[in-house]
Amino acid sequence: MSNARLQRLLGALLLVLVIATMATTGEALRWTMPHYIVKPLATITVLLIAWTAESPVSARYRYAVVAGMLLSLVGDVLLMLPQNLFAAGLGAFLLAHCCYIVGFLGESRLLARPAVAMGFLAVAAVLLSVIFPSLPGPLRIPVVAYVGVITLMAIQSATWSLEAPSAHARRAALGAVFFLVSDATLAIARFRMDVPYRDIIVPVTYYIAQWCLARSVSRRVEATRA
Repeated sequence: MSNARLQRLLGALLLVLVIATMATTGEALRWTMPHYIVKPLATITVLLIAWTAESPVSARYRYAVVAGMLLSLVGDVLLMLPQNLFAAGLGAFLLAHCCYIVGFLGESRLLARPAVAMGFLAVAAVLLSVIFPSLPGPLRIPVVAYVGVITLMAIQSATWSLEAPSAHARRAALGAVFFLVSDATLAIARFRMDVPYRDIIVPVTYYIAQWCLARSVSRRVEATRA
């Protein structure tokens, strides 16, 4: 099987699994066996897209993205369990974002675009101003740290796309932005107020983010535009 065909098959499988994940995300279904199966499988599938990508940007970048997705898989499992493992899941995703940052730093200079940094920091400040008053005391420091790390991920990905413009760099930046949207929606819904269509917005933006990051591994997106 050619790599291009494998990537298409994995992409189609991911779409099916994401739809199945959304279908089993409601309060009545979230803790049923189908949800326990399809949600991790979706993350494993996007990880395989990154691992099997042709013409990688670099070996370091591939390993960083795959490590981030492995930690995301751990975070997915921790957050979907009925036990209150939110802090542990948050920690797993924080480490995942650190892996993505390491990958971006291999392709760009740290905080090389101050205007970009200021823009994303303003967004982070607004988000924290919304959720911070409602955060339980023990979660305040972990959540602030998490917002700081994911903001740095978004800043560094955008810096890469501006410092060395390319289709794969833009895809990485788009993935980071979708990750920020997904996590912001989840945080607001969990700590501040109900968000309409949360059960659709969060998984859709999350898996778009991970797919974009997985596809950013390959330089072939320059030729395919896919």
